[in-house]
Amino acid sequence: MSADTIPETSFEADARSIHSDGEHVTPGVIAIGVVIGRTSEFFDFFVYAIASVLVFPTLVFPYVDRLQGTLYSFAVFALAFIARPIGSIIFIAVDRAYGRSVKLTMSLFLLGTSTVAMGFIPSYDSVGNWSVAILALLRIGQGVALGGAWDGLASLLSLNAPEKHRGWYAMLPQLGAPIGLLVASGLFAFFVAALPTEDFFAWGWRYPFFVAFAINVVALFARLRLVVTPEFEEMYAKRELEPAPVVETVQSQWKAIWLGSFVPLASFALFHMVTVFPLSWVVLFTRESAGRFLVVEVIGAIIGIGAMLVSGLLADRFGRRTMLGTIAVLIALFAIAAPSLLDGGETGERLFMGIGFLLFGLSFGQSSGAIASSLSPQHRYTGSALTTDLAWLFGAGFAPLAALLLTSKLGLAASGAYLFSGAVFTLIALGLNKQLAKRDIAR
Repeated sequence: MSADTIPETSFEADARSIHSDGEHVTPGVIAIGVVIGRTSEFFDFFVYAIASVLVFPTLVFPYVDRLQGTLYSFAVFALAFIARPIGSIIFIAVDRAYGRSVKLTMSLFLLGTSTVAMGFIPSYDSVGNWSVAILALLRIGQGVALGGAWDGLASLLSLNAPEKHRGWYAMLPQLGAPIGLLVASGLFAFFVAALPTEDFFAWGWRYPFFVAFAINVVALFARLRLVVTPEFEEMYAKRELEPAPVVETVQSQWKAIWLGSFVPLASFALFHMVTVFPLSWVVLFTRESAGRFLVVEVIGAIIGIGAMLVSGLLADRFGRRTMLGTIAVLIALFAIAAPSLLDGGETGERLFMGIGFLLFGLSFGQSSGAIASSLSPQHRYTGSALTTDLAWLFGAGFAPLAALLLTSKLGLAASGAYLFSGAVFTLIALGLNKQLAKRDIAR
């Protein structure tokens, strides 16, 4: 395959004829497609995360106490992040051989199927350890699919954005996280509140998983519409969005990939410290109802959306590196106070969630691809995919498990120390990233 040729299978040609009208698209249109795609991914993510606290300890791990069952659920939770780099490697090969449309169709079908299939998991009481094995296999399927779902559209959006508004457009794809949380938490909150406990565990918890497939279908068509645009084809021809061989990319770009995986560590650690972990804390160690706390998470997601919008404005004014560094310092300070707030009754808990989601929105809004410019153009697509996979693995994959395990053994202060360490790693990575510093100075 030549560097300036997009692989064209019959499927790719059909997708092009259906979705491409030959007209150029604006950054705003690209942004809508990217947000829809990211929302579908994060919705699938949060549906499993919430069920790992509310459902799976009882359904799949009833042979241990509730705390141990939640720890087991969080261990299965981490499997997706371990599998995600493997998915990237597999689907980059598919992309190079058959085209981006084939890759996206396969990966999103796998993601939707794996998520929906979780809604049919039989209980441990019905099939024994097969229930655990099925859950683990489907979670790995989610991880492989998420690796394949990397589409380069965030890069397309960033590269098509006006020079003075790069921070704003870099923020837009990140909106998928709080929107996905809002929808997933809202669905679970409704079923928890509306159904008796017996009905919820018998069938109510399954419906949010079924919704995932419909959302993924919408996301697939939104993405296919963009990967056949003239802008995407032009950047593919320039090799800026062409998948490069993985081994070649790692050999030539290993330093940027490694450094880039640590830049968003504070943001990704905080991501779980205000979403998955506090839900497990409330369910296991307080008398507050899960449904009520899920409503709090819906409100927190709205705060996160607002903070992300602000992050785009601040990044365009002060620079992404300055923004990320400042927020990392604030996250470190929050990590010191967070245990006392979370354990401070209703008022402290609300402050924990409000401040946490505010910082989450400000940091996560600028955490994606912060040092993509350090990658060579011909390796930017593959390098960005690998950087993202490693960042999620290091910063988020084991965060709920580590935070809950440390808290159960050493107290809530240990979870704050975990978050503090993430902020420290982010500051170190930003300090070493001279390329991003030069861009800020150029302002």
